[in-house]
Amino acid sequence: MSWQIDPAHSIIEFSITHMMIAKVRGRFNSFSGNVNLNENEPEKTTVDVDIDVNSIDTRQQQRDDHLRSADFFNVSEFPTIKFVGRKVNVLDKNHATLSGELTIREFTKPVTLNVEFNGISKSPWGATSAGFSASTKINRKDWDLTWNQTLETGGVLVGDEISVHIELELIKQAEPELMELAA
Repeated sequence: MSWQIDPAHSIIEFSITHMMIAKVRGRFNSFSGNVNLNENEPEKTTVDVDIDVNSIDTRQQQRDDHLRSADFFNVSEFPTIKFVGRKVNVLDKNHATLSGELTIREFTKPVTLNVEFNGISKSPWGATSAGFSASTKINRKDWDLTWNQTLETGGVLVGDEISVHIELELIKQAEPELMELAA
């Protein structure tokens, strides 16, 4: 069954160490995707998500512009981050891992997300929605995001480990056979 991401009720956030003393947080404000959620056999679920890198938002325009530059994401050549999830390992009725491939710039690397199922609900307008939380940690250097500056006090300006946190609300799509019958 196909489910689409509801961008008004979903978020993709990240954090990374700054100057070895604090965490900087950011988000991507524009993304889309489909989840083929197999409710009877969750291990057969697949996920395809596209993130508009130009929508990066760390609440500081100069930093966001630098992240869009060739030093980091190089959005003029690589405007999209893509995640394709193909392997679900169910841990219990509300927890699983989702393994897939994350493409940033021209590099595709394996990533595993820790996923929590938050439930299914019907809206007052009749739509069926499902909620999920997911998280992972990645090393930015695995995608050749290596720009940095050495600090006068020792250490570096930007940490290597990125914590990713995702909240998704999915909206169940009508089945094609039912849509054809209704037409």
